[in-house]
Amino acid sequence: MAYLIAVVVLVALLLFASVRILSEYERAVMFTLGRFTGIRGPGLIILWPVIQRMTKVDLRVIVLNVPKQDVITRDNVSVKVNAVLYFRIVDPGRAIVQVANVWEATSQVAQTTLRSVLGQHEMDELLSQRDKMNADIQRILDDTTEAWGVKVTNVELKDIDLDESMVRAMARQAEAERNRRAKVINAEGEKQAAQALVEAAKALAQQPSSLQLRYLQTLADIAHDKSQLLVFPMPIDLFGPWIERLGGASRQGG
Repeated sequence: MAYLIAVVVLVALLLFASVRILSEYERAVMFTLGRFTGIRGPGLIILWPVIQRMTKVDLRVIVLNVPKQDVITRDNVSVKVNAVLYFRIVDPGRAIVQVANVWEATSQVAQTTLRSVLGQHEMDELLSQRDKMNADIQRILDDTTEAWGVKVTNVELKDIDLDESMVRAMARQAEAERNRRAKVINAEGEKQAAQALVEAAKALAQQPSSLQLRYLQTLADIAHDKSQLLVFPMPIDLFGPWIERLGGASRQGG
């Protein structure tokens, strides 16, 4: 009786050790007598005790934070940059057989690629062309990790830290650029105003009566001024007829 109980317990232990259940997002990399023999899962898996073993692999997207890296740009500016990397395992067999630790390997190659790619660009490009930087880093990482069964789906630069002297220099540059734009806009406004005055003068020259109406309008505007002293010019044309009469009279008297 005791022998039978021992046999039953041994069989139960062997069954317990042989049965594995994998979730939908998991795969089992199978090894039989140390040799790779395929991928199994998801669902129920039966292993031969001692003869077979398995390594479970997660196929979901993995988020990897790339720590801050010291980068020297092409124009010799020192910055600290970190990033976030999204990747997933598409070939569990290669991810286990070809590399000892696929997560650590991906992290290290991401750090070196980040420094290499960003060091080829100037500081202004680094700040204004993040999408291009992200695409370049993703492409290089994807090509490198393909042999490990890894697919890099996205790379995003997070923070770009500058030292205080560079921040002040960029602030001065931005202020100078704003002043330049203000002067250009002011000069353009003066140019347009001068052109408008020239066109108005030409129009008034073609219609002398318009000039007289403009003069009367100016007098009406001055009349609303609260100043006690009112000075306004008199056009010489108004006195033309009297001057001519006075001149004729003087010639007749002579």
